[in-house]
Amino acid sequence: MIYLDNAATSFPKPPEVTAAMRHYADKIGASPGRAGHRPAAAASRLVFQARERLAALFGIADSSRIIFTKNVTEALNLVLFGLLEAGDRVLVTGLEHNAVMRPLRRLEKSRGITVDILPMTTAGQPDPAVLENWLTSRRYAFAVLNHGSNVTGSLLDLAAIVPRLRRERITVVVDGAQTAGALPLEVEKIGLDVFCFTGHKSLLGPQGTGGFYLRPGLQPRPLIYGGTGSRSEAEEQPEFLPDYYESGTPNTIGLAGLAAAAAFIERESPAAIHQRELHLVRRLEEGLAAIPGLTVHGPPPAAGDRLPVLSCTIANLSPSEIGLQLERRHGILVRVGLHCAPRAHRTIGTFPTGTVRLAPGYFNTMAEMETVVAALADIAAAAG
Repeated sequence: MIYLDNAATSFPKPPEVTAAMRHYADKIGASPGRAGHRPAAAASRLVFQARERLAALFGIADSSRIIFTKNVTEALNLVLFGLLEAGDRVLVTGLEHNAVMRPLRRLEKSRGITVDILPMTTAGQPDPAVLENWLTSRRYAFAVLNHGSNVTGSLLDLAAIVPRLRRERITVVVDGAQTAGALPLEVEKIGLDVFCFTGHKSLLGPQGTGGFYLRPGLQPRPLIYGGTGSRSEAEEQPEFLPDYYESGTPNTIGLAGLAAAAAFIERESPAAIHQRELHLVRRLEEGLAAIPGLTVHGPPPAAGDRLPVLSCTIANLSPSEIGLQLERRHGILVRVGLHCAPRAHRTIGTFPTGTVRLAPGYFNTMAEMETVVAALADIAAAAG
């Protein structure tokens, strides 16, 4: 089996991840912050370690400003429903995932916000003239930005665009689902107000983990209220972080795995991981470009930095048929269709059929990339 669906969920995980989860299940088992006995204290340390390691990985000084949720979708919902008010105008990119677009469409109907979708090139970059015109002619309260596309692998240059948005006093929310763990990040240095992430993709952790960073001065309303293990004498929600947003027993076993995954990434170094994955996707780009009838969608090879995510189509074949042949005939697992990002597919011109997405990860090999290129060449040749 050649697994190329890492943009959905990374697989396999580092051995340390499953070992940490097994250790929690076999040796600890208690809830963090819910008792004073040794297992509960050990569980609390695990959660704290996960927070500390992610803070170090993302360039965040105060780890209490990392709030845990069960995934990036919950994090985005908490932030958007907790911050946006009636009449707010929101700027988004033309590459957004439905984890952003669906909450915003709901808020259009329920609170009367306005959503402006910034046109993007097929290479995944905004038109600077359009952006400047909109920023000077319209008053935005928020910008919600896709840092890395789960369809094409294009990267938004946050260091270039965020300072311009901040000069207009726009609150910047970044969807880092694809970039957290995939490349070096300096969240506070860039000046992000909110950075949302998930644990089960490039962070190499288990499903059911994720969260967001919240800069000082922002206080969205929680989605959930309840027990936090702190200030139990009060019937009002404690307002200090991270407890204000973390009601209910957390996914401690998942966070134990996430802490181990973050430690693995730190040891290997995000830069080294990124270069290895970039090397793999560049080989795919090079090989697929030579196949007649096959089209690669997204940033061209010379476009600069990117994620290890690549979308393609083959003339005369549907993406679902290509995906079926890849699995049945070659043992290659990919993702086909719209990837929960119809807005991105409209931008690159592949809506409504979608594409075949190839997403290598840290544990793939160059030999596997050669096999994938050969398999797609065979499928394209048979399609005529």
